Amino acid sequence: MKHTINYFFIFLFLGFGVAKAQNSKQTLRGTAFDKETKQPLVGATIIILNDQKKLGTVTDATGEFKILEVPVGRQTLKVTYLGYEPLVIPDIMVTAGKEVVLELGLTEALKKMNEVVISYDRKKDRTVTNNEMATVSSRSFNPDDTKKFAGALGDPSRMAANFAGVVAGNDSRNDIVVRGNSPSAMLWQLEGVNIPNPNHFGSNFGTGGPVSMLNANNIGKSDFFTSAFPAQYGNANGGVFDLVLREGNNQKREFIGQIGFNGFELGAEGPFSKKSKASYIFNYRYSTLGLLKNVGVNAGTGAATPLYQDMNFKIAIPTKGKGKFTIFGMGGISSIDLLAKDVDTAGVDFYGNVYQNQLPRYSKAVVGTAFEKSLSSKTWGKITLATSYSDDNYTADSISLPNTQTWRQAKGVFVDTKYSAVLNLTHKFNAKNTLNFGVTNDLTHFDYNNRNYYYAGTIDTIRVNQVGNVNLTQAYAQLKHRFNSRLTLNLGLHGQYLSVNEKAVIEPRVGVRFAINEKSSINFGYGLHHQSLPIYNLFVKNQSGQESNKKLDFIQSNHLVLGYEMQISKLLKVKVETYYQYLNNVPVNTFSSTYSALNIGASFAPSNEYDLTSSGSGQNYGVELTFERYYNKGFYFLLTGSLFDSKYKGSDGVERNTAFNTKYAANFLAGKEVTIGKKGNVIYANIKLTTVGGKYITPLDFTASQAKGEAVYNEANSYSQKQEAYFRTDLKLGYRRDFKKSSMEFAVDFQNITNHQNIFSQGYNKYRNTISTNYQQGFFPVPMFRYTF
Repeated sequence: MKHTINYFFIFLFLGFGVAKAQNSKQTLRGTAFDKETKQPLVGATIIILNDQKKLGTVTDATGEFKILEVPVGRQTLKVTYLGYEPLVIPDIMVTAGKEVVLELGLTEALKKMNEVVISYDRKKDRTVTNNEMATVSSRSFNPDDTKKFAGALGDPSRMAANFAGVVAGNDSRNDIVVRGNSPSAMLWQLEGVNIPNPNHFGSNFGTGGPVSMLNANNIGKSDFFTSAFPAQYGNANGGVFDLVLREGNNQKREFIGQIGFNGFELGAEGPFSKKSKASYIFNYRYSTLGLLKNVGVNAGTGAATPLYQDMNFKIAIPTKGKGKFTIFGMGGISSIDLLAKDVDTAGVDFYGNVYQNQLPRYSKAVVGTAFEKSLSSKTWGKITLATSYSDDNYTADSISLPNTQTWRQAKGVFVDTKYSAVLNLTHKFNAKNTLNFGVTNDLTHFDYNNRNYYYAGTIDTIRVNQVGNVNLTQAYAQLKHRFNSRLTLNLGLHGQYLSVNEKAVIEPRVGVRFAINEKSSINFGYGLHHQSLPIYNLFVKNQSGQESNKKLDFIQSNHLVLGYEMQISKLLKVKVETYYQYLNNVPVNTFSSTYSALNIGASFAPSNEYDLTSSGSGQNYGVELTFERYYNKGFYFLLTGSLFDSKYKGSDGVERNTAFNTKYAANFLAGKEVTIGKKGNVIYANIKLTTVGGKYITPLDFTASQAKGEAVYNEANSYSQKQEAYFRTDLKLGYRRDFKKSSMEFAVDFQNITNHQNIFSQGYNKYRNTISTNYQQGFFPVPMFRYTF
């Protein structure tokens, strides 16, 4: 704690040792366009609503606009254009250190001149997604919220845990558990491309890790889906995170330096030249814990220090004829050495084993290029080519005490190289009808070698030893039909084919939105979804050396959602959704057991089950509430709650809780900003309270553990013992200051301020001959300093 306090005061000194504040202004600019066809809207009116001078402008021949001398602080923007629905964007953060650049997509209106209609005004709803085909269980992701909310730590995954239907409860990982589904059921996309797990220390068998590689400073407005998602998304049964990297400022060079929990980072963006509209944005980050290791800071993992670094970038080059060429990428490496000699057997140790050296290594990268163009006034197209690489390497050596003799215990190499091609086309027939269709092809070359060694390394057990290729082809078509301003229908079909099992499926998707009045609507969604097992699990060898899982069916999932939304006022919104999900064709053992593939992802380790059959099932159902007050006059709050049940049946036919069935989850977030002294000086406070029902775990067999000298679990009663509920309170205090041409922000995120003891894991302690309980992170202050110029 001594080093943590010193760390705190270093940041405090940096934050307040900067020059005197100025009464600052900034430029706000961007582009207005048709949301479906991407055609620029010429002559659209742009007005800043909460400015006494009534600042505003109109778009030029290319749809671009610029408003000068905008006061720093939070602003609200309104966009109007004849024949289109108005667009209102609240809570735009304007700082002196960075221009605000917006991309404003407007939807063509159905209302004719002088016609009186009743419609739910979605354009006043800041949670509306980029994807116009989304009807239910969807929300836009605002990257600024990751910087604002307490406990988010600038991590998109931890931010998403605040949404209704998403369950956290593990301080060491940012897994996204959606409505009782495994985190492995999540689909991650970047710039429309399916990507591997984008987290440091994140394996191919899950979708989480301790720290995200995605940098919130580079992410633009993105979409998050939890059920019955549009037809363009496939091979996922849980949810979708559709991320977009923002483009760099194409008129002014800007820089950012930041120090915080996620690392020391530097970023730059700007035009390639004064005459060019081409832009770049780049951000590099290195592990804070790695850099501070030499000054004696304890990272909470004993002598083991997690090391990682990552980068995100995007280049955008406009072309003639309303086209744009982009190059984008993301990558990172991470490692940690968990050595037996560093384990304190007298204390609780989360990460080590006195009989084992563990050396995990992770490398991931995505790089791609895309070309998009308005093919006509009604048609838009985009083609994307990308390559992703994922290398998970794990080595474990067993140590014999007291002579410390060492031999190899386990070795795992999991390498995926994926080549992706994506085509998307949109054609708007008229204001009532829009058609989207596209094709995605992912060719994955894999190289897996996973083995265990027994009896001092003399017996070699091969789990997987395979090099090969797997091809997944997906296609979709979806139609949006607006009967009138009250009733909208989204229809879609998605199809996919996997080369390994030679299976093809067709999936219908339906969404209906009915406006009761201009403030409220009823929404319905249905989707049939399929997902294959991870490639690794398809090639696990049985005791005869056969790959008996290759012909397993896709796991099938039927999603039904019914929701109600009400915009109580321009600042208050309430949303309620009920859902039911039935899963079948779930891989289970051929003999009677409690195993189900629905629990894959509950741990870091891969599942090595073989001789599986697609005869298991599962179901998730629940109700969710979101009650939100948008930021206004320095105050906001967000309340989300979920009540749900998640069950599965293994080959023994017994219905059990899944590993992710916590029964309930609730979050309350609120924040207040106060301007002090001269304009440009702001202090703020944000708080977050989270409670999650206790997980169901498999009970430990104490007698058998004593006899064997290690933890032995009662598998016949899998997931029958409920842990205590999770509770945590985070408080974030900060100060933001604007100078003439730069901005500074300093904050401290006080995590788990009540120091509540939340259970991390339970096991057998052979030294004390007891069942040991390891607890998650206690009270821990996390400082952050950011400077933009």
